[in-house]
Amino acid sequence: MAKQLKWQLGTVVEIRQETPIVKSLVLDLPDWTTHQAGQHVDVRLTAEDGYQAQRSYSISSSPEDGHVSITVEAVANGEVSPYLTEVLSVGDQLELRGPIGGYFVWSAAASNDNTPLLLVAGGSGIAPLMAMLRHRAASATMVPTRLIYSSRGFDEIIFRDELERLSMADRSLEIFHTLTRQQPDGWAGYSRRIDREMLSEIVWSPEKKPLAYACGPTALVESVATHLQNLGYEPGNIKTERFGPTGV
Repeated sequence: MAKQLKWQLGTVVEIRQETPIVKSLVLDLPDWTTHQAGQHVDVRLTAEDGYQAQRSYSISSSPEDGHVSITVEAVANGEVSPYLTEVLSVGDQLELRGPIGGYFVWSAAASNDNTPLLLVAGGSGIAPLMAMLRHRAASATMVPTRLIYSSRGFDEIIFRDELERLSMADRSLEIFHTLTRQQPDGWAGYSRRIDREMLSEIVWSPEKKPLAYACGPTALVESVATHLQNLGYEPGNIKTERFGPTGV
């Protein structure tokens, strides 16, 4: 019988401004043990009149981190994200439970250095994949890894500086960006939504039996999964996680 997850109060110890509309909340949870890269937590807000709103957020920190981080994009007219990104301050408490999920996870210990890792993200879908990349770095594994990350503009690339540092420090990690709406002068990356042609230029051949994870808006994730299968990837090696449209 599965263990019942309990709600607990976490204290905000740091708030990081990732982009103009995205923040990472770093939480201290006294009853937290650990998590797997790719899992998520439920967050619950309770109003003074007793009304409750609940949302799920992927954990963006690695299992090796002493704190738990969630990365939140402010959604216009949302019930939860505006409070998390505009009201919540360091020292405040937040009610959550987790970790949750066992399908969309990746473990360096369980990986094979001969099995490449393909990560595909759209917008804030980078959060669970960032947990994987941070876990990969903390584990010092040399699993060949490629990230394809779709953002609307250069200033909307979440974790942009950290991603660059990770790739500069590790030759076995390659990062490819595509900007779908606005590109700065001299932009050398892709400038369209992720399509079959882009994937065929970047991904490994299916003979290498890569393990693929795709996270982001539903349309992007479904398109990527279909294209990968058409390129010869085994359906069982394509793991997906999706959420509502964000226009990426």
